[in-house]
Formats: sequence, structure tokens, C-alpha cells
Amino acid sequence: MTETKTVNLADIPQAKLKDLLEFPCSFTFKVVGSARDNLVDDVVQMVQQVVKGDYLPSLKESGKGTYHSVSITINAENIEQVETLYADLAKIDGVRMVL
Repeated sequence: MTETKTVNLADIPQAKLKDLLEFPCSFTFKVVGSARDNLVDDVVQMVQQVVKGDYLPSLKESGKGTYHSVSITINAENIEQVETLYADLAKIDGVRMVL
């Protein structure tokens, strides 16, 4: 059984991220944005441009329904894919943060 390691990216300088990960690896992004119908589709489309695959993202609504968070897990082959997706996912209309 593979051990899962949880990392809070806010606690780690970006240069250290690649030292913590062994590629290829499973990597989950959490995209928080304004509540809108196409947010999940936009996240999947952006991920598909960098890492092809079949994705089953999960969606959670904030308590007041103002925001949605989309969690999506990729199989990253290298740190460049992770870094590219952090930047690209943040550019989606209405996205407030990418964790």
C-alpha cells in the first residue's frame, strides 16, 4: 500500500515543492472560484491541455453558495506540469485561489 503524504503548500517555499515530490505522482489541485455553472468544465478543460486523461473532479459549494471549490487529481510526470497548472488554473474566469 502506498503511503499518502499531506503537504500544506502555504508552509513551503515554492523551490522546495519539487524536493517533496517524486515523479510520476498523484497531485490534487483545489480550485476555488465564484459559483457558476461551467467552473468544473473550465477546470477540466484547462487540466486536459497540460495532462491528458479522464478526470472525475469533485465539487463543493460554500455555506452561502457564493463559491465553489473543485478538486481534481492528476498524474503528474514532472514539476513543470504542476507549476504550469497552478498558473493556468488561476487564470480561469472567477477563480479566487488555487491550492
